[in-house]
Amino acid sequence: MNTTPACPEQKTPRFPLWQQIVVGLIVGCVVGYLWPNVGKALQPIGLAFIKALKMIIIPLIFAAVTLAIYRMGSDIKRLGKMGITAFAWFYFATGVAIALGITLNHIFHPAAGVVVQATGNIPKDLATSINWSQFFLDIIPDNIITAAANHKIIPVLFFCITFGLALAATKEKAKPMADLLETLLETMLKLTWGVISFTPFAVAAIMAWVFATQGITMILAMAKLIGVLYLGLVIMMFVFWIMVALIGHNPFKITKDISEALLLGFTTCSTEFSLPIFLRIFKKMGIPDQIPAFALPMGYSFNLDGSALYQSLAVCFLAEAYGIELSLPSLITLLITLVIANKGTANVPSSSLVVMSVVLTAVGLPVEAIAIVAGVDKLMDMGRTAINVFGNAFAVLLLDKLFGKELREEAENTEV
Repeated sequence: MNTTPACPEQKTPRFPLWQQIVVGLIVGCVVGYLWPNVGKALQPIGLAFIKALKMIIIPLIFAAVTLAIYRMGSDIKRLGKMGITAFAWFYFATGVAIALGITLNHIFHPAAGVVVQATGNIPKDLATSINWSQFFLDIIPDNIITAAANHKIIPVLFFCITFGLALAATKEKAKPMADLLETLLETMLKLTWGVISFTPFAVAAIMAWVFATQGITMILAMAKLIGVLYLGLVIMMFVFWIMVALIGHNPFKITKDISEALLLGFTTCSTEFSLPIFLRIFKKMGIPDQIPAFALPMGYSFNLDGSALYQSLAVCFLAEAYGIELSLPSLITLLITLVIANKGTANVPSSSLVVMSVVLTAVGLPVEAIAIVAGVDKLMDMGRTAINVFGNAFAVLLLDKLFGKELREEAENTEV
């Protein structure tokens, strides 16, 4: 019998959470712009909220993913098909996003007239290449507690998948552990909604800090790049809408349904924090819990479409700012390198910067060039994270279209 815990029922508020978040976002922008000292002072509220979300993500992923794999563990073939389908979408979407970034730079040339000047700092000892041996070794955690403590999603996922498969192989004896995981998942979801209820206040604090610290002079200097990026993100959203319509959903309704997750990703610049919201949304849509629990955590590391668009646009921007013309072979090298590096740095801290440093090195640009865009990176990170969130939501809808009917039928037969 499928005893998946229901997401905690919430009383319907007078104003939906997404509307409250929008109000908080607007208030934060106004406060940060008009009273920057107040905006800076509000930073601890935003940091406390983000720390609280980080506190719950790893236990939530552990319970949700392990249960999903346990329930699908009897059909390894289907599990493999779902994984292949998910990664096929990840690579396709990444390729489209990278090509779009290159194209937009070629059309608008946002670096025209830009004076090469650092707007921020880059981390010391930033990696400029991918150590593939280390990448694959890091997938296997030598200490799962340490991996979880360091918030390393990929090693945690590896442990969850292998642990879930082992539970499935244990059969009847695994039921007490499965019951424990179900209790953990339900508890973490209730704790999550306690944290999420403070989202509007945290969003106001975060946005106030962003506008107080991202100086208006700096924003104006890089306005063309920021504008071209957001144009690209809008185009990417239209691409997603077309894909959503092709698999039989109303794209506008889907966008409204997941608006809370999109806004949370936009303000926190993290796709991971959308997981508990997505679990509730997709459950209401009738999608089997196994699908979002399986696809979303993988997408957080391997499906970063908005980031891929930004990386390709930023590298082309920096090349033009340095007066370097990228030939067709260089652009092909850029596209291939980005597709590989975008996935190959999925388990690396500051992965977006690492990807850019790898690509800059590949096309003959200095790594220090990253400092030119670093000062306004936060403003661009917000938009690209929202697109990352939507791309992961589509992965769930796609898997549900292909595998959801079978999973629902199995659940019904099991309950009977």
